[in-house]
Amino acid sequence: MVWIGAVLVVATFYAIIKNFETRMVLFVSGVVMAVLGGNLTGAFDSFVKTMVAGELVTTICTVIGFSYVMDHTSCSKHLVVFLTNLLKKAKIVLVPGAVLVTFALNIALPSAAGVAAAVGALLIPTLIGAGAHPALAASAVLLGTWGSVLSPGLMFNPQVAKIANVDVMTVIATFTKQVLLAAVVAALLLALIAYLKKEGAGSQHSEQVMEGEAEFRINYLWALIPVVPLVLLVIGSKQVRLIPEITVAQAMVIGTILGMIVTRANPGQATVKFFKGTGDGYGDIVGLMAAAAVFTKGMEVIGLTGALIEVMKNSQQIAQFASTFGPFAIAAVSGSGNAAALAFNGAITPHAAQFGYGIIELGSMAQIAAGLGRSMSPVAGAAIICARIAGVNPLELAKRNAAPTLVAALIVMFTLLGF
Repeated sequence: MVWIGAVLVVATFYAIIKNFETRMVLFVSGVVMAVLGGNLTGAFDSFVKTMVAGELVTTICTVIGFSYVMDHTSCSKHLVVFLTNLLKKAKIVLVPGAVLVTFALNIALPSAAGVAAAVGALLIPTLIGAGAHPALAASAVLLGTWGSVLSPGLMFNPQVAKIANVDVMTVIATFTKQVLLAAVVAALLLALIAYLKKEGAGSQHSEQVMEGEAEFRINYLWALIPVVPLVLLVIGSKQVRLIPEITVAQAMVIGTILGMIVTRANPGQATVKFFKGTGDGYGDIVGLMAAAAVFTKGMEVIGLTGALIEVMKNSQQIAQFASTFGPFAIAAVSGSGNAAALAFNGAITPHAAQFGYGIIELGSMAQIAAGLGRSMSPVAGAAIICARIAGVNPLELAKRNAAPTLVAALIVMFTLLGF
């Protein structure tokens, strides 16, 4: 049965790589394994429990609802233009700065494709206009699209928090320093690649500018709104405690209301956008997590999870590299590491102590690696968007981002899980 389960898992990820509907593939694979293992009702129970997991659902749905309102009110655009204008004043840091600005924005707006479109539309032409190679300009934006790993609304952070029985900000605080270090190193490494390949700012002749950019007037108050929930969560966290602790959902609702008041948006239309976002978040993200829960349960009842745990018990290094390069490789090939990270966290992370690791550390490593793998994948939605804006082949982005993402993954792995 274990070998049959292994074949089914390989087939599952092959189907995902071939762009079959991820939720369908995970659900069907999990049901097949559960039937073979003799516990179909257990798989269905896992599905239902995930769909109604209180804080998990409210966190994800309200974050997506908030981001929809920020787009609707143009607050996110004001923030993007503000940060882009700052970068223009220091061309020497334009390439690493573009990476880090995208990274920071992806924390507040945790959608890789969404940030790639919003930031790329401004930053990529700016970099090209400053004389950077188009492929390098697109690579810089793509390389920053793993900043969402620090977002309390990213599906994995609430998932790991639930497994570890802690709040989501405790999870994020555990790996923040390691991730920020890796982000800076990756940005500098891409800048070095640009220098060696003679593709950085000033290396190419370009007349390209962002059409209509000069006419856009930034409202700095509007630009602050997207980061308000993050600030509230940080200063109210157990680590800081400047204000009473608030939940992610509460912070997102406060941010949404502030955005509506400050921008004087039509409250009815903004409310529609918020609930459209919560619905999309439930269907797209919570639905994916529920399907992954069925897949994870299937692995358990067919005996595959137990076999993997026994193998990992014999070596910390196996668990260390499995949590890192499994999700990384699948994300790089398929354009999304969500399924791999969700499956790993569902099946392996609860048993982290048996391998000598903490639940937060091992579970977080899987999702960080998935985000990095996606940031070098030529078939990821964010890569396709960036490449289209720059007018280049997405594979050119993968070539330039391979080394920075691999180095960043190793940095986080060794600093978070140890040598």
